[in-house]
Amino acid sequence: MENLEDLKILAEQWFHQGIEYLQKIPPTQLYVAIGVMLVTIIFILSIRLVRRTRSNTVLLSGLSGSGKTVLFYQLRDGSSHQGTVTSMEPNEGTFVFHTENTKKGKIKPVHLVDVPGHSRLRPKLEEFLPQAAAIVFVVDALEFLPNCRAASEYLYDILTNANVVKNKIPVLLCCNKTDKLTAHTKEFIRKQMEKEIEKLRVSRSAVSTADIANDFTIGIEGEVFSFSHCCNKVTVAEASGLTGETVQIEDFIREYIKP
Repeated sequence: MENLEDLKILAEQWFHQGIEYLQKIPPTQLYVAIGVMLVTIIFILSIRLVRRTRSNTVLLSGLSGSGKTVLFYQLRDGSSHQGTVTSMEPNEGTFVFHTENTKKGKIKPVHLVDVPGHSRLRPKLEEFLPQAAAIVFVVDALEFLPNCRAASEYLYDILTNANVVKNKIPVLLCCNKTDKLTAHTKEFIRKQMEKEIEKLRVSRSAVSTADIANDFTIGIEGEVFSFSHCCNKVTVAEASGLTGETVQIEDFIREYIKP
């Protein structure tokens, strides 16, 4: 009991000393100190909240016919689902990858959205971008050259989108159908798309800002465009939806959505 009384007396002394100390501080300094403390607390709580609510949404985008839907089914079921047709509505699901079904322990599901690639349906992509943790942009490596410019324009629009730039959403340039002997390599595709995007930068910079629909420009002034100039990370990988070669896609997604 005596120890408890001693602690009580000591606590009261500290309390009164603290009050006396605060009374000696000029009001302005006191208010500033309290304000800084409150801002710090709010900042820390905000970071923790963001971490807890981090999105698990990944978007599959690209031109029609690039093989997005086949990749979607391979990631989900381990099957190419032969006979799939061009998607006219977003195809989405929340699941763990087919290759992770045998793994033990709790694995965080991925919300994967296959966005239609038809030009009239691309505004659908805009609806999902605010919640995207990553984007997989699929390119047909077999029929690449005839579609190079169109694919580059679509990717340019994504890379200059406000949500992508501000949130630094990582992008995987996925070269699909690389199991075919006549498919182009990922290095060739990367270089060709960088050249096309450089042409787009030059042509669109010549247009008055009032006519430009994009929110941001990309690249470094005075330098030829490279994906490394983007403020968000752009990675290039190879895959095959028909044969189930999706390891590089899974690794990319799991880099940003931890199991």
